[in-house]
Amino acid sequence: MTANLHSPERRLIELRMEHADLDASIDRLAGQAPLDELMLQRLKKRRLALRDAIARLQAQLEPDEPA
Repeated sequence: MTANLHSPERRLIELRMEHADLDASIDRLAGQAPLDELMLQRLKKRRLALRDAIARLQAQLEPDEPA
């Protein structure tokens, strides 16, 4: 069971959940007045980093298809 807690598949799910949470936070923050541009920029940067991490992990998990 401990192995499942640290599996790449579980990490991928956690990253996707965090990405979805950031999406919701960004949408909520963008709708507020006055707009906190700095916070919005930081959240978007974190979301982009998460998207990159998700893509890297997916590439590791999915075997290359033969040409």
